Amino acid sequence: MHTPGIRPATPVVRAATPGDLPALRAVERAAGEAFRDLGMARIADDEPPSLAELARYQRAGRALVACGGVPDAAPLAYLLWEPVDGCAHIEQVSVHPDGARRGLGRLLIEQAWQDSGLPALTLTTFAAVPWNAPYYARLGFRVLTDAEVTPGLRAIRRHEAALGLDRWERVCMRRDG
Repeated sequence: MHTPGIRPATPVVRAATPGDLPALRAVERAAGEAFRDLGMARIADDEPPSLAELARYQRAGRALVACGGVPDAAPLAYLLWEPVDGCAHIEQVSVHPDGARRGLGRLLIEQAWQDSGLPALTLTTFAAVPWNAPYYARLGFRVLTDAEVTPGLRAIRRHEAALGLDRWERVCMRRDG
């Protein structure tokens, strides 16, 4: 909570450490609860990435966390990315409700892009969820036409469909430099 007259601490974005990984699962669970209000309980109930999967991203240097104020604070948000078809593909970005509306997602996205050194960012997301496609559009992402969807993104979308995520409209988005 923000107390009038007191500025919240400036968030710190840093590489995830092995010790952060259990907290990332808790961030994911808490962030997922917002989907219940949209009739998407299946998404809210979805199991977060396993510790082994999170460790794979962390060891590769593609897991970032945002903490409130000091580098060793508990993560309030995290982002996972991987290279896909010459772009930095955002696999997951989640913000704990306690860190919402502080720009943590935006900070993580900017850091991932900088760290990647790649010319563009991509992601797949829900089209109608306010903190998904509409949010990313405000950050400069655009929905790709079918002809623009790359082979790697098509493979990701096939995997998402197999998981049942196509029950709700999904889109591929991209932000260029």
